[in-house]
Amino acid sequence: MLTNLKPQPADKILELIGMYRADPRPNKIDLGVGVYKNAEGVTPVMRAIKAAEKQLWEAETTKSYTGLAGEPAFHDAMIELVLGTSVERDRIAAAATPGGTGAIRQAMELVMLASPDATIWVSHPTWPNHLSIIKHLGLPLKEYRYFDSETRAVDFAGMAEDLAGVKAGDIVLLHGCCHNPTGANLTLAEWAEVISILQDTGATPLIDIAYQGFGDGLEEDAAGLRMVASEMPECLIAASCSKNFGVYRERTGILMAISETAKNTGVTQGNLAYLNRQNFSFPPDHGARLVTMVLTDDALRADWKAELEEVRVGMLGLREQLASELQRLSGSDRFGFLAQHRGMFSRLGTTPELVQKLREDHGIYMVSDSRLNIAGLNKNTVPVLAEAIVKTGI
Repeated sequence: MLTNLKPQPADKILELIGMYRADPRPNKIDLGVGVYKNAEGVTPVMRAIKAAEKQLWEAETTKSYTGLAGEPAFHDAMIELVLGTSVERDRIAAAATPGGTGAIRQAMELVMLASPDATIWVSHPTWPNHLSIIKHLGLPLKEYRYFDSETRAVDFAGMAEDLAGVKAGDIVLLHGCCHNPTGANLTLAEWAEVISILQDTGATPLIDIAYQGFGDGLEEDAAGLRMVASEMPECLIAASCSKNFGVYRERTGILMAISETAKNTGVTQGNLAYLNRQNFSFPPDHGARLVTMVLTDDALRADWKAELEEVRVGMLGLREQLASELQRLSGSDRFGFLAQHRGMFSRLGTTPELVQKLREDHGIYMVSDSRLNIAGLNKNTVPVLAEAIVKTGI
C-alpha cells in the first residue's frame, strides 16, 4: 500500500527553516518563522501562563478526558474575550480544537455537513494552510483581491468588486486582524461595507482570528469581527490562543458557530461535538485550562494583559524603527507602510528573486512572497535589515 504514495510538496516555511539552520553565517537573520520571538530570539512562556501552570500542577487531581467539545468554562471565557457582548450567548455553539488550525479544519468540515455545494472564498493572498486544507477536503475555492503590491495596502475596491460576485450560501473567509501574510488590515468603515455586501449576497462569513491583542489592542482587534457577528444572521469564528497566550505547543483553539436564533444552537452544538469525535475524539485540555484560569482570575488576567501589551508595543516600536531607518537610507517614504501594518507580519511586495538575493548576499531569510516576521527582529538587527533591503534594490 505505502508504495502507492507520492511525495507531497514541501512546506515552504519548514523548508526555509532548514535552510536557515544550515547557514553557517553568524549574523544571519530569520524573518520566516511564524511564531513570536522576543529580543533574545526566544518564544517565552508568559508570566500568567507560568503562574496558572503552577497552580494547576498543585490542584489537578486527574488527567481523564474532557468533554467532546471541551470544557464549557473554556467556551465561555473565549466567547467573552473574542465577542464581548456583541452576540447573545444562547446563539453561540462552541468546540475546543487542536489550535486555530484545528478550528479552521472543523469549520470546513461543518460547511461540508451543512452546505456541501458552498464555495470557499479566501483573500489573495492568505495563510497558505487555508488553501491547503480547503484543497485537501476537495471544497470549491475562489479568491478575492485583497493586497495591492504597489501601495502595500488593502485593495478594497478590488475586494468589494470580487465579493459582490459571491453566491448565497458561499463562505467568505476573513482575517479578524493582523492579516497573515500582509499585515494590512481593514478599517472599521471597510468592515461595515463588507457586512453590507455579505448581507446582499447571502454569503456566510468565517473569521479567522489568530492574533487578537497583537495589533491595536484586545478590544480594538476584535471590533470588526464583533460588527460582523452582531449584524449577520450566521457567522463562524476560528480563534487561536497560540500567539496571544504563547501556548503554541499546547494546541489551544476554539471554533464558534453563531446561529440566527437560539433554537438552532443545540443542533449546531451537537454537530460540533460529532465532528470532534470523528476527527480526534476529545480535544486537548491543558492549554485550554490554563487560558481559562488566566481569563477568569483577576490577577492573572491583569498580568497577562500587561505582558501582551508589552509584546504589542514592542512590535510597533520595531515597525516604526524599521520604517524610519529605511526612510533615512533610501530618502523615500515608500516603506512607510511598515509602520501602518499590524501584527507580526508584513509583506514587502517584492519579487522572489530579490528575496533570494537578500538570503544569498545578506543571510536574511524570509518567505519567497516577501512576508517577513517583525518579531524576528530586535533593535540591533533592524539597521542591518534596512541596509540590506536598500542595497538589494527592493
